Amino acid sequence: CMVNTLWLVRKLGDFSSDLVDEEKDVVVLVQDAVLRFPTRKGWFLCKEDAQARGIKCPEGSAKSYEEIAELIIQAKKVVVW
Repeated sequence: CMVNTLWLVRKLGDFSSDLVDEEKDVVVLVQDAVLRFPTRKGWFLCKEDAQARGIKCPEGSAKSYEEIAELIIQAKKVVVW
């Protein structure tokens, strides 16, 4: 499936979720952003970053580095926040 915008969010504090189109965009929380995981459609954790911080990922809510790389290739636009 084609992803319009892939948001790679490193810190949630200054990220505005109003910018996200929940129908077409995907948000992947990386680095310390995994510490505050919102349960929203189209939002995922970086599996390796969550594991490094001792966070248990709910089933289906995490993407591996490999899956994130695939999303980067599929996305029309990638924004790192």
